Order: sequence, then C-alpha cells, then structure tokens
Amino acid sequence: MFSIIQAAGWPIYPLLLASIIAVALIIERATALRRSKIVPAGLLASVAGDYRQGGVSEQMLQRLERHSPLGRVFAAALRNLKSSREVMREAVEEAGRGAAHEMSRFLTSLGTIASISPLMGLFGTVVGMIEIFGSPTASGNNPQALAHGISVALYNTGFGLIIAIPSMIFYRHFRALVDGLAIEMEQQAVKLVELVQGERK
Repeated sequence: MFSIIQAAGWPIYPLLLASIIAVALIIERATALRRSKIVPAGLLASVAGDYRQGGVSEQMLQRLERHSPLGRVFAAALRNLKSSREVMREAVEEAGRGAAHEMSRFLTSLGTIASISPLMGLFGTVVGMIEIFGSPTASGNNPQALAHGISVALYNTGFGLIIAIPSMIFYRHFRALVDGLAIEMEQQAVKLVELVQGERK
C-alpha cells in the first residue's frame, strides 16, 4: 500500500486527507444519528403521563431539553401550552427545523468529499500523464516504461473513486435518515399537541 502511495506521487496526499476526514465524518454521524438517541422509544407516553399527573413545570421542560432532540421539540410545544394550537404548531415546527439542522451537521462536508474525490483523482492522473509525456527521458520510446507510468498515473483516479463511492452511499443514507427522523419527530409532536389540547386520548 505504501509503495502505491509513493508511486502515485504528491496528488494522492490530498486524497488521503479526504479519506481520513470522510471516515471520521461517517463514524461521527453513524454514532450521532442513532434512532434511540434522536427519537427515544416511549418518550411521548412518558411526557403525556407526566403532564396528566403534574402538569408542566420548568424542571420538566429543562429535563426534556437535555434529553434528546425529540425532547427539545416536546419542550417547545409545552412551553406554549397556554397559547393557541397554531402558536404551538409554529413552536414545534421551529424546534423541529433546529433539530433537523443539527442532525444534518457535517453532511454537506461528506457530500462535498463524495463529489470532489473523483475530480481530485482525475487531477492526479492528469499531473501524472503530464510528467510522463513531458519527461526529457526517452520513456516515450519504451512501451514498457510508458505503460508503467500510465498505471501509476491511474492510481489517483482509482483512489478517488474508492473514496467517493462509500462517501456518496453514506451521504445519501444519512440524508434519508435525517428526513425520516424529522418526519417522525413532527408526527410525535403533533400527537403531543393533540393530547394536551384534549383532542386525543
């Protein structure tokens, strides 16, 4: 592996850096976007039970805000309990947009790496081809040396694709996951609003 990196030349170092960043972002988002962490099971029933028993308290709201993104959405709804249903919905939507933005953190960077990695690899290949054909040596008269030089130049393109393919797969997976979690949070928040407004049992 080290010999390939040496053979590919200096253009492969930005690709190596991009691969390290991509792996770090994938691990971070896979950890942060666990369903149990974003939309904990049973939270709606727990909040509804606490509300029926003792109403809304500042301590309860602070606990919800620290609990999870869904808890923050619930807290936004309960803070506007005495307002109209439209105001509660606006508060829920605003908190939901904030939670979705937080869940989308670093996804733009991952998508950018997925998009530019093939271009970075192509740039490395072009640099390698320029070095081959612009060399003052007689490699152009030696088919074996020329073939070796071209294979070395193509390492960059191959490495760029190796980075881009999994990065794009995880980027699209995380985007779909964020959208799904945001919709689920909104649905549960609407249920909570209907519960506290007495429209649902």
